[in-house]
Order: sequence, then structure tokens, then C-alpha cells
Amino acid sequence: MDDGWIPADDWRTIVANVPIVSVDLVIRRDGGVLLGRRTNEPAKGYWFVPGGRVLKGETRREAIHRVAEAELGIDIEIVESLGAFEHVYDTSEVDGVDTKHYLANGYVVDVVGGDVDPDAQHDGFRVFRSAPEPCHEYVAAYVDASTAIDGWT
Repeated sequence: MDDGWIPADDWRTIVANVPIVSVDLVIRRDGGVLLGRRTNEPAKGYWFVPGGRVLKGETRREAIHRVAEAELGIDIEIVESLGAFEHVYDTSEVDGVDTKHYLANGYVVDVVGGDVDPDAQHDGFRVFRSAPEPCHEYVAAYVDASTAIDGWT
């Protein structure tokens, strides 16, 4: 498997024409859920769970661990698979493409090592025990689907 880099013109074609397969990490921490405030589209400015696309030749489980390690600097343990969710946004980070569509696979995870470091897509992370403002509606869908998260309101 290569590094997953896709040339800009190819990425524009992909985003304009097909859903992106991704994994989202619902990180349980200190009695709440760890969210990051997004700095890029889609969902710029919203509190959201970290995640990333699944690379060709990579299993979802491998993608979860890669995203946790490479983007957040943590080791995780998978607690619960939440299933697949359709995420359709009316914004995109790609010039000339107004929408973005994900087939997002949600997972509840626990941190087993490392400290979360902000990545290029978030300006900081915080633990929440209820939905912050502005919290993206897709976060609530993950929490509602979970049997492993208690006390979220």
C-alpha cells in the first residue's frame, strides 16, 4: 500500500463523483466523548469526531488504528462498531465541488496510550459530556447508536 496520496485533479474527480469510504472515531475519555473543532470543510467550525478515509488495500480496522496513530498520536482499542452512516455535506474542501458524500463507518474507541495532539484538521480537542455548540448532527447520530457511551445528553 502506498502513502494514500491522490493527485489534486484525481481527488476532485473522486469527490465530485463517488462517496468516500471513511472511519470515524468516537473516542471515550474521562466520562465523555473527545471532539475536535474542524478547521476545514466539510463541517468547518463544528465540533466533530476525528476520522479519515480508508485507503485502498486497507481494512477498516487498519484504518482506525492508522488514523488514531498518524493523525492523533494515540493507540486505541476498539470498543464497539456502530455501523455505516451516510454523511452528505453541502460543502467540500475541493475547489469547484460543492458537495461531499461519505460512507462513514463509526467506531467507539478507548485510548490505551499516548496523548492526543491536534492535527491539521482541528484547532483543538476537548472532552464533552453533552453536545457542545456548534456540534455537528452526525456526532449525535453516533452517540445515539452506541450502547457503550453513557450520560451524553
